[in-house]
Amino acid sequence: MNETTDTTERPTSITVICAIGLIGALMAVPLIFSPLAQQIGFGYQLYIGLSSLIGLVCMLGLWMMRKWAVYAYIGLVALNQIVFLTMGLWSAMALLAPAVVIFFAFKHVSEMS
Repeated sequence: MNETTDTTERPTSITVICAIGLIGALMAVPLIFSPLAQQIGFGYQLYIGLSSLIGLVCMLGLWMMRKWAVYAYIGLVALNQIVFLTMGLWSAMALLAPAVVIFFAFKHVSEMS
């Protein structure tokens, strides 16, 4: 009985990104109920909630070293940028953190399953 297991050790950069991503998703929950979000409207509150949930799923996928998580995260970032642009809320800083995540995710995507 000679079994080989394909276990890829998670790189430190991915671990750090996932930890920060989890904290960020948890910090977004109060934002959903903030006066500013309420002032913008229910649609925006719903968008923040769904975006945070999808981001959390992407971070869990990255934690498990799954390629789909990288591509899903890129799609989420692209959608967020479009939403921010249409709402007049876009800034270069809104792209900085996601760009760092994408950089390190792509750096290790060949190690993912």
